[in-house]
Order: sequence, then structure tokens, then C-alpha cells
Amino acid sequence: MGDLFGTLAAAVGVFAGTNIDDIIVLTVLFLSARASGKPRAWQIWVGQYTGVAALVVVSAVAALGLTIIPDQWVGLLGLVPFGLGVRGLIGAIRSRNDEELPTPAVASGLASVIGVTIANGADNISVYTPMFRTIGVTASLITVAVFAVGVAVWCLAGSWLGSHRKVVDIVERFGHWIVPGVFMLIGAVIIIESGVLARLI
Repeated sequence: MGDLFGTLAAAVGVFAGTNIDDIIVLTVLFLSARASGKPRAWQIWVGQYTGVAALVVVSAVAALGLTIIPDQWVGLLGLVPFGLGVRGLIGAIRSRNDEELPTPAVASGLASVIGVTIANGADNISVYTPMFRTIGVTASLITVAVFAVGVAVWCLAGSWLGSHRKVVDIVERFGHWIVPGVFMLIGAVIIIESGVLARLI
């Protein structure tokens, strides 16, 4: 019983520690969904689960000794949210003289939500891989179950944080600038913190 509680506590700690920044992404996505209808709430939920599942699968495979993406290049996935942000910013600039405000949506569908989730959590692979390699099959399955619950908690938290009327009103008015900026910042942080730029220069 002690081992079970220890495994559960460790899994909760790992999930919370490696996905704390994901709360920001989810809040922005839910704000965008409420302000513009894109992406839809179900796309955010499914995208999160699919993205996190992909990261877990890659980590599990890597734990078996097979490297799908070399660690030194994982940071390049930061180009996904950065690119989405740039696209949104260009759209906002082009429509700045229009009478109707442009949509704040940057991740407008399921595929883009999955892409942002994977990119934002790509660095988690370096934590999950050694963990899966050392804790064994049973503990790994328990950990995956905890992660599944954690994704639901994170989505609920992001939805709650993104439901405040005043914040939604601000996003409806200025979101076409704010949301792309947030996504560009997230992408830049992923790229810079990974150190991948030093390897390209």
C-alpha cells in the first residue's frame, strides 16, 4: 500500500511540475474559445489528451532504448506555437482597418491544439523517459492513469480561469493582438530554454 501511495504521489508531482506552464496555454485556448468560438471546447479537451498521450508514448518508447526525436532537437517544436502566433499576428495587422474585429483564435482546430500541446510539453520527454525506465510496468501504468486524471483537472482549471467575463471581454476586444503574442512568447521560451539555437549557430 505504501508503494502505491508513493507512486501516486510521485506521479502527481511529476505531472504538476512538468505541466504547470500548460495552465497558461489552456487558459488562453479557453478564452479564445469563449471570445470567438474557436477552437471548440471539445477540441481543446481532445487535443490535450492526444498531445499528452503522444508525449507519454514517445517517452515510453525512448525508455525502451529507442530515440524518436534526439533530445537536442526537441526545442525546435517551439516553432509550432511561435508560427501559429506569427500567423495570427499577420492576420490582425491585415485586418486592423476593418470595422469588424478579427477573431482572437490562433489555434483554431483540433490539429493546432494537438501541435501546441506537444510543442509546449516536448521538454517533458526528458523527465518522463528516465522515470518510465526506472519505475517498472505497474508503476508506469499507474502513472499514466494519474496523468489522464491530471489532464482533466488541468482542462477544468483552464476553463475556469478562462471563464471570467471581464477577461473574456478584454480578449474579445484585444485578443487578436494578445493571443498571438502569448503563443509567440511560449514558442520563443521553448526554443530559448532548450538551447537549440546554440546548436544551429
